[in-house]
Amino acid sequence: MDKQTLSFQAEVQQILHLVTHSLYSNKEIFLRELVSNASDACDKLRFEALDNNALYEDAPNLEVRVTYDAEAKTITIRDNGIGMSADEAVAHLGTIAKSGTREFMSKLQGDQKKDANLIGQFGVGFYSGFIVADRITVESRRAGLPPDQGVRWSSDGSGQFEVESIDRPERGTDVILHLRDGEEEFLSSWRLKSIIGKYSDHISLPILMKKEEWDAEASKQVVKDEWETVNKAAALWARAKSEVTDAEYREFYKQISYDQEAPLAYTHNRVEGRSEYTQLLYVPAKAPFDLWNRDKRGGVKLYVKRVFIMDDAEALMPVYLRFVKGVIDSADLPLNVSRELLQESRDVKAIREGSTKRVLSMLESVANSEDAGEKEKYASFWKEFGAVLKEGVGEDHANQERLVKLLRFASTQADEGVSFADYIGRMKEGQEAIYYITADTLAAAKNSPQLEIFRKKGIEVLLLTDRVDEWMLSHLYEVEGKPLQSVAKGAVDLGKLQDEEEKKKAEEAAESFKPVLERLKATLKDRAKDVRATSRLVDSPACIVVEDGDMSAHLARMLKQAGQQAPKTQPILEVNPEHALVKRLEGDEARFDDLAHLLFDQALLAEGGQLENPAEHVQRVTRLLTA
Repeated sequence: MDKQTLSFQAEVQQILHLVTHSLYSNKEIFLRELVSNASDACDKLRFEALDNNALYEDAPNLEVRVTYDAEAKTITIRDNGIGMSADEAVAHLGTIAKSGTREFMSKLQGDQKKDANLIGQFGVGFYSGFIVADRITVESRRAGLPPDQGVRWSSDGSGQFEVESIDRPERGTDVILHLRDGEEEFLSSWRLKSIIGKYSDHISLPILMKKEEWDAEASKQVVKDEWETVNKAAALWARAKSEVTDAEYREFYKQISYDQEAPLAYTHNRVEGRSEYTQLLYVPAKAPFDLWNRDKRGGVKLYVKRVFIMDDAEALMPVYLRFVKGVIDSADLPLNVSRELLQESRDVKAIREGSTKRVLSMLESVANSEDAGEKEKYASFWKEFGAVLKEGVGEDHANQERLVKLLRFASTQADEGVSFADYIGRMKEGQEAIYYITADTLAAAKNSPQLEIFRKKGIEVLLLTDRVDEWMLSHLYEVEGKPLQSVAKGAVDLGKLQDEEEKKKAEEAAESFKPVLERLKATLKDRAKDVRATSRLVDSPACIVVEDGDMSAHLARMLKQAGQQAPKTQPILEVNPEHALVKRLEGDEARFDDLAHLLFDQALLAEGGQLENPAEHVQRVTRLLTA
């Protein structure tokens, strides 16, 4: 192929501009990314060679070599992995198929302080070379192709690149960085080794550099024609826990997650028995931007006998733990395992169950600790991932009991951090149910009129405001033998918490108010299923509730917002016979209908509902105010 000049895809040009003008906070990550790419290329060769051993050619030992030339101001990262054909060089280095490109660019523009940790996350790590280089040359040949089908790719990152055929006896890839002025600090063996030690020590392939010795006569370092391994060249998860420092665990997490923050917690174990595997699993400190995408594959990498098989092996972790990052290395699975086979394998099922239990144990350890720092850590975890963990209550019945103990809520006594154990420990004598209310926001829940009698009697109510709560409650009926009871469903029945005098007074009020209730039912027949007197209200004139078996108004609103059809059910209007506005109904014949509808509208608005005809409501209020 003769030399051709081609243009970068538009998205690549945008990324190159951002990389060269924005990524200054942590320049050294270019080496991390390029060494990681080189390691991936070797993993891909190892994987493809399972079906075609000839791809190894005459070099079965996979490795990465890093060299520099101080005079030419170049750094070269060489691997003998899968390599690229001319077409692949154009496709991989000139275009980006990754759907997250736009998110990458928006995040980089929005917060450049976190820039360097984003670049690998979206598959654009190669372009990090332009942080320090004003030109990059790539020479490569794909394993299995003849030597005359090598390719040279070159670009100064300005918008175009050149590509041409070359003779290349060795398979694999050389990435040659031509450093820009001012980046000479990286032309040092010590500097390059320190970066490799910091970011790439865990890579299981040997990373080689030429030895250097001090020449006393010349008073300078002299490069010898001898190679040395500058990383541990052993998979970190395969090492004994006693040999791995906390700093190494944290750094490895940053490498596999592209997260600049240290993990909240991690667990490293070797499991033996029917299935043998090693797990190194992390819980991040912060939620990723795509946490709510349930179709996104999880963050667990699968290895088999330390051979990389696939990223994001979703079959190894349930969907509700999709935030977990890490590595699982199996000793039993076949090396040619596919995603389809993962779904059916009994060994994978055992790994999934074991890993799920391990993550839950890790969370329990943090949640149940008496240490103030650990309690704060779990509060931070719950704020980031609690709503996702709630999905497990309905999806993972085998671990439901454990998950329920990890749940935290707001309540009428605390804005956050209330467990079911806390609630049950504070239940009033004679209280038989765990009371809760669902709402769109914490403010709406706190100010709901349905809570008034509970506040008056000092009965704690859980305030549930996550969108997943209604779904979770459809799978959770009781905790420790205590039924869960919505304060917005059915008639309020406080049982032993309501004394006989209160009950008698409520019954008498309902009886004397019967004629007004009957007229209210007739007036509101198209809006309310029933109208009844209630003892649950103290300061408010009315509230809306639904029958025990009906869908809550909160869930109906969520379905409507999601574009789904909610079943048509009419609510029940409960009125407070002791309230002045309700008493006014008895003596205001002319305005009865307006007052009746106003009561209903107020109750609907108080629980977060929307009026079907706001203009009519305004006219009604105006008539009453000007009467």
